Amino acid sequence: MNDAVNAIEVEGLIRRFGRTEAVDGLDLSVPRGTCYGFFGRNGAGKTTTIKCLLNLLRPDAGRVRVFGMDPARDELQVKRRIAYVPDQVAFYPWMSAREALDYAASFRRHWNSTVEVDLLDRFRLDARQPVSGLSKGQRTQLALIAAIAADPDLLILDEPTSGLDPIVRREFIQAVIGAYQDADPGRRTVFVSTHLIAEFEGLIDRFTIIEGGRASVTLDADEARDKYRKVRARFAGEAPDLRLPGALRQSRNGRELELVTNGATEAVLAELRRWSPESVTTESLSLEEIFVAASR
Repeated sequence: MNDAVNAIEVEGLIRRFGRTEAVDGLDLSVPRGTCYGFFGRNGAGKTTTIKCLLNLLRPDAGRVRVFGMDPARDELQVKRRIAYVPDQVAFYPWMSAREALDYAASFRRHWNSTVEVDLLDRFRLDARQPVSGLSKGQRTQLALIAAIAADPDLLILDEPTSGLDPIVRREFIQAVIGAYQDADPGRRTVFVSTHLIAEFEGLIDRFTIIEGGRASVTLDADEARDKYRKVRARFAGEAPDLRLPGALRQSRNGRELELVTNGATEAVLAELRRWSPESVTTESLSLEEIFVAASR
């Protein structure tokens, strides 16, 4: 087994579609044993990057490694160690859910039947039901069961919960993914691309924001919460119209002024106090708020 420190290593990745560069010199390092967030707007290059990791697309330039291996040259060894759930899942329509799971298990050296039974029960899925009769959300649930029951070293999720209702989505994220990592901490890695950042808040250890095919921000989650802060100042009269260096954005609402800072909180606070506010408070931004602030 390759004991590379990073589960995923991407250097200078370029992937074009005609004249469009979907990924444009991306660098990315995902440490083993982490839950890693991959955030970006639609069209930023997230799915293209994931398909290069899976050898579903070949890079035009750059280097891609999964557990130190080249997905194109060492495809079998790589795919033995990973599981992938896309945003649009598909099964052979003539199969039942039971047959679909058995088919998936036939490609795996190890299959955790206990986990499979538990997840079928959690999701209230009838394994006898034909796949053709499952809703989009139920097909997503079935794909998630197949991915996690395989006990992979790396779980790659591309908008995995988009078809799930809020209750099932929350349970899957908090209970299922958390339990998957806790079963073997330090070895199991989750790489998740999602727009539902708030729902993964408590699981993400580190993240990258991708814009125009390039990494624009890469930070540990705790470091990001310390760096990006919301500052609120309340004044005796109407809040002054300030343009403070170090503030990513600011807004006024009557007597209150709200600012978002990016590592310059102390300088902003010092400048604010020159205007004698009645009160000043600061708080960390959530990961979703950080994504919005950093993407403007």
